[in-house]
Amino acid sequence: MKFDFVFLFNSIFLGFGLAMDAFSVSVANGLNEPCMKKGKMCEIAGIFAVFQALMPVTGWFFVHTIARYFKLFERCIPWIALLLLGFIGGSMLWEGLMKKEKENGYAGVGFLSLLIQGVATSIDALSVGFTIADYNFIRALTASVIIAAVTFVVCICGLMLGKTFGTRLSDKAQILGGVILIIIGIEVFVSGVC
Repeated sequence: MKFDFVFLFNSIFLGFGLAMDAFSVSVANGLNEPCMKKGKMCEIAGIFAVFQALMPVTGWFFVHTIARYFKLFERCIPWIALLLLGFIGGSMLWEGLMKKEKENGYAGVGFLSLLIQGVATSIDALSVGFTIADYNFIRALTASVIIAAVTFVVCICGLMLGKTFGTRLSDKAQILGGVILIIIGIEVFVSGVC
């Protein structure tokens, strides 16, 4: 099995393309929690990376086993992303408006919210299974690992950017983060439906 430059190049750029929603959500999370520790940043980026790796492999598996059923599910992807991101963004917006803050002055992002964000930002990557359908399993898995590595780095950058602006925006950061998540949900919905 040969892994050539074109395969590597395509996998890296596919990773960047897929990571853009996760980057935006990472910025929102950084805005929401500007005092976030490095461990929490790695946890968030890691969760997004894992989901970005799992979805293409899952899509690849669907293509090679139950493709006709996946086509029916594919129409629901924009709706699922809109509902998940809208719910989390709405919750952040509500908490920001109601001034519900933790003792450290900022409402942190919980693990369940991170899992929901991970699914919402990566669910469109299921369709990448069609893009890599001609790969064998090892090649598809390798592409997914590259996508995950790119996502991890991109999300760390997004978190750092969000933290920087979150510190400056202080009490408005959580509201802005919620609005960003809602806008991302709407964008994913509109681009998926149109």
